[in-house]
Amino acid sequence: MSKLIVSPHTRDAKGNIVRVTPESAGWKYVGFEVYSLKSGETLQRNTNDQEVCLVLLSGKANVSTKEEQFGVIGQRMSVFERIPPYSVYVPNDDQYTVVADTDLELAVCAAPGRGTYPARLIRPEDVGVETRGSGSMERHIQNILPEQNAADSLLVVEVYTPGGHWSSYPPHKHDQDNLPHESYLEETYYHEVNPGQGFIMQRVYNDDRSLNETLVVPNRNVVLVPEGYHPVSAPPGYDSYYLNVMAGPTRTWKFHNDPDHEWLFPR
Repeated sequence: MSKLIVSPHTRDAKGNIVRVTPESAGWKYVGFEVYSLKSGETLQRNTNDQEVCLVLLSGKANVSTKEEQFGVIGQRMSVFERIPPYSVYVPNDDQYTVVADTDLELAVCAAPGRGTYPARLIRPEDVGVETRGSGSMERHIQNILPEQNAADSLLVVEVYTPGGHWSSYPPHKHDQDNLPHESYLEETYYHEVNPGQGFIMQRVYNDDRSLNETLVVPNRNVVLVPEGYHPVSAPPGYDSYYLNVMAGPTRTWKFHNDPDHEWLFPR
């Protein structure tokens, strides 16, 4: 299997089923985990030097930090309900406690923090919703932690791609620290597929093709994007969901389009 795919493993003692660290990915900024907790189970972690965005993929939980008590939050029971999630931003040098009120799927998105902002709840009504593209390039976006909202490093977004459609398309990249034209951002894609026996296709490639992989990605797998362009295709009959986490030296999303395909953008 490609080194760019991180597959889920058997649930460990803390409920973890997916783990990506900067060390395991071979980069500097982005960490990503998924926990599958049974009702009544507790996850407690220190953030140390990382800021964290807890995204309730599905289920309900009582969430607190050192200073804040958010109570029981959560609404959707599946990501494919396509309603924005409840999330919690937690700064570095803090602690979070998550007690599952129902069976819970929890994403933990992490990147270096500087302690600039306090912990806060991100409600569904705080999440910007938009549709991008048209025709078979149409997809639906839920901006959980966009660059307009307070954080030190993290950018977090959900994308829904209907079966037979493409997203992250036309292809773009953000692997050069060359502002204001392009920002360097590492990125993870956490994929879910409906129905779950399906798969999606994702290509990751750079300009000189020293990186050029076409990936068949099953349900609940993560794709690492260390550099290059990274379009996604959902086969007919299978809807795609993915959660993107991005971070880099500067918290801004400035991308560069593949010049071979830039003609596809509307003028």
